Amino acid sequence: MGELEAVRVFLAVAEKRGFAAAAAALGMTPSAATRAIAALEARLGVQLFIRTTRTVALTAAGALYAERVRPLTAGLEQAAQETRETQGLVAGALRIAAPLSLGLKVLPSVLMQFGLVHASVRVALSLTDSFVDILDGSVDLAIRISGVPTDKSTIWRKLCPVPRLLVAAPGYLSARGAPDHPEDLAEHDLLAYGTDPAGESWELRQGDKRVAMRAAGRFRADSGDLLAELAANGEGIALLPRFIVADALISGQLVPVLETWRPDDLWLTLFYPPYERLPLRVATFSDFFEVHVTQTSPL
Repeated sequence: MGELEAVRVFLAVAEKRGFAAAAAALGMTPSAATRAIAALEARLGVQLFIRTTRTVALTAAGALYAERVRPLTAGLEQAAQETRETQGLVAGALRIAAPLSLGLKVLPSVLMQFGLVHASVRVALSLTDSFVDILDGSVDLAIRISGVPTDKSTIWRKLCPVPRLLVAAPGYLSARGAPDHPEDLAEHDLLAYGTDPAGESWELRQGDKRVAMRAAGRFRADSGDLLAELAANGEGIALLPRFIVADALISGQLVPVLETWRPDDLWLTLFYPPYERLPLRVATFSDFFEVHVTQTSPL
């Protein structure tokens, strides 16, 4: 193994604080990672790690070495990526953050088809409904479902509206009665998205009429899929994106509520760090994803 490859192993072990985790991230065996570090220590003539039965920690010399080589390896990787891109080659690592429900229901087919066309791109996907700060350098691209973007510090690309609707189980409506007006929702169990103790803010419109309320029932969660399951189990009325409940609507587990009153659509948006120019792999995936969600499999 060359010195540059050994340095990459060293940085992975330092980050993961273990040989097994680093080896898994690099696609190699733990014994190969151990041998690479031993050879690097022998070459440098210093001990880089303190090894115990439970953890691996940098020595003072190891910490200094990591501080020096980390920007060098990052620079080499960036130079290699930029060189590939000048030749029109789509390759390298692509780190994407996406909402959990969208990731589970939409992204598997996107990634499968993208991988067939662009086999040299390695995608690392983080699924979370928590806010991802695109400025902290942890991802190359964040997919968000939210209101119309207003952020001035990042680059964003609005793809398409995400329709929402109120839904409930037929059994729940039979037992509690179907609401005829948004004001009737005050007599129902409303399933709130998010973790705010005050509940979720709902606003419904019918023509020029608008009614606002707080959904603060017995259950609230930061997972649309969980709220859909609770609604299907008869626990109340939920306000959710249509793509989350599409299958349950087809099967009859859920039915629309107050169909003549509509919530505002959310927006599917791509957020980027403030690049001077979008890296080719990021731009290519963005175009591919937009075609999928707007033409192949609309939300």
